[in-house]
Amino acid sequence: MPDATIHTLGRVLETCGPVLYRVSLANGKTILAHLSKPLADENAAFSVDDELLLELTPYDFDTARILGRAN
Repeated sequence: MPDATIHTLGRVLETCGPVLYRVSLANGKTILAHLSKPLADENAAFSVDDELLLELTPYDFDTARILGRAN
């Protein structure tokens, strides 16, 4: 059985590359987030202050996968 992932919201603070962003979580923690494979394939880009839906694993709370914009 695969481990459950954690979904949360974050706000872009800085663009660190074409697929890498520095993101602030609601609790104030700053993490690095990268585009998911489908978003990278469609060349998605986000700008500072965009609110994003993120996926974290229970093993690493310092990096996240970007799933898309928050609604």
